Amino acid sequence: MAELAVWAPERSRVRARLDGGREIDLTRGEDGWWRTTASVTDYSFLLDDGYEPLPDPRSPWQPYGVHGPSRVYDHAAFPWTDAGWTGRALPGGVLYELHVGTFTPEGTFDAAVTRLDHLAELGVTAVELLPVNAFNGTHGWGYDGVCWYAPHEAYGGPDGLKRLVDAAHHRGLAVFVDAVYNHFGPSGAYAPRFAPYLAEGGNTWGRSLNLDGPHSDGVRRYVIDSALMWLRDYHADGLRLDAVHALVDHRAVHVLEELAAEVDALAAHAGRPLTLIAESDLNDPRLVTPREAGGYGLHAQWDDDVHHALHALLTGERQGYYADFGSPGSVTKVLTHAFLHDGTWSSFRRRTHGRRVDRERIPGHRFVAYLQNHDQVGNRATGDRISDTLSPALLKVGAVLLFTSPFTPMLFMGEEWGARTPWQFFTSHPEPELAAAVAAGRRREFAAHGWLSDEVPDPQDPLTFSRSHLDWAELDKPAHRELYDFHRALIALRGRRPDLTDPRLDRVEAWPGDRSLVVRRGSTAVAANLAPHPQRLVLPAAARVTLLVTDPAATVDGDVVDLPGESAAVVGI
Repeated sequence: MAELAVWAPERSRVRARLDGGREIDLTRGEDGWWRTTASVTDYSFLLDDGYEPLPDPRSPWQPYGVHGPSRVYDHAAFPWTDAGWTGRALPGGVLYELHVGTFTPEGTFDAAVTRLDHLAELGVTAVELLPVNAFNGTHGWGYDGVCWYAPHEAYGGPDGLKRLVDAAHHRGLAVFVDAVYNHFGPSGAYAPRFAPYLAEGGNTWGRSLNLDGPHSDGVRRYVIDSALMWLRDYHADGLRLDAVHALVDHRAVHVLEELAAEVDALAAHAGRPLTLIAESDLNDPRLVTPREAGGYGLHAQWDDDVHHALHALLTGERQGYYADFGSPGSVTKVLTHAFLHDGTWSSFRRRTHGRRVDRERIPGHRFVAYLQNHDQVGNRATGDRISDTLSPALLKVGAVLLFTSPFTPMLFMGEEWGARTPWQFFTSHPEPELAAAVAAGRRREFAAHGWLSDEVPDPQDPLTFSRSHLDWAELDKPAHRELYDFHRALIALRGRRPDLTDPRLDRVEAWPGDRSLVVRRGSTAVAANLAPHPQRLVLPAAARVTLLVTDPAATVDGDVVDLPGESAAVVGI
């Protein structure tokens, strides 16, 4: 027997349609929940006196897709083998962002397991999965999910995700899940038919969630229970919370603070660290300030300012939001203060933006930094990576600046070998009208930035999806293997050198030059020459040992480093 329960506080009647078409009524409780028990495998709900079968908003399994019936799933039945896993704390870690559908040719959880040894040997400590909850169609980025409790069936469903997490833990890898709680996708979102999940206002992607209006207690519970489920029932080690600036909540206790408190309580019970990482456009350190200090108590946030500063410096791009970035001075600012815009003027936004980070109290590991991620690659018109633009030498310089920073570094899948495959925006909406609207919207978006419509891939074209798969055969090519080996050595150096994992921002010093940069991390110094010609850079103290160079022609003599064009050195001082 299984309990069937659904929150529908404003409905007059709720029925369940069971296997074989039999229907039974649910009983309403004072809390707005309707419940019954039944011997059942697949089921749907019918509201009031209607006859349209709807999936369970909290469905644990959607074997027929987001429009089909839900299936009962027993979380306790899975044979976990990770009882000895005690988790991994975020400080000192290295993240690796991957999309299950394009990480391997098969695009499944089980196929991803076959590549975990590659990640462990590389030296990463945590895998960050792009959204894995059920969405419309067979393939997509996952950010238009509609079933927030059910892993996507095309990836392998509930058991597939558990096998992936179990296997990762056996290799010492933590697993973070990207969770989208700021909107429902455009097709298959049946939860709002049951209860007032949506607010009147909207955001870039759709209607906002009702987090502070009538019946918002139940909506907040829906979000928090989903988050706890990934951590408890799927043994995930953390969540990346998508675009939290779009969570409109005017209540005294923000839903993020409430979530952080419940996750901390679950971590205490589970006996392992559980991590919440926010994506936010606000540049507001309150997100990662502890609750006892008046913050929300999240454990980290993505730091786009670090990306923008490094990307603009390396590539020379200055369009759009890169306008304020690109000078060596902007890089020294983010390396020492986390944000470039911390109460300063943003020409892109045409207003002041951000808030200052308290360098003495907020550690750098609470900021996730990267040269690439799914957004910064996939939201370019053609999905091109920086490996299409930069020389292998500059790719190494960029990696040095990232992995010697005081932040938590993150790689995007394939970055470690300079993958040449694009990662484009792809969808598989079965509805022709929705598919056409998405494609037209994408073309309009990039036309405003000067791209011709025929240069923007059609998201619905199967080739757009297939082009975005990693080509693992590239690792057999000498140039790609050399870059992979370099990343592996750089990550190992970061792990051996306490200065490089020291998160104290107030102990970072940086000096900009002419297309050059010198950074001091305690008794470790980094010198980087981004110019195409040789440069002589002065270190803050005499070098005692050379730890790593990107070009063997680099020489170190006392406090002077002679660097060939597009090269870097890491030395002990």
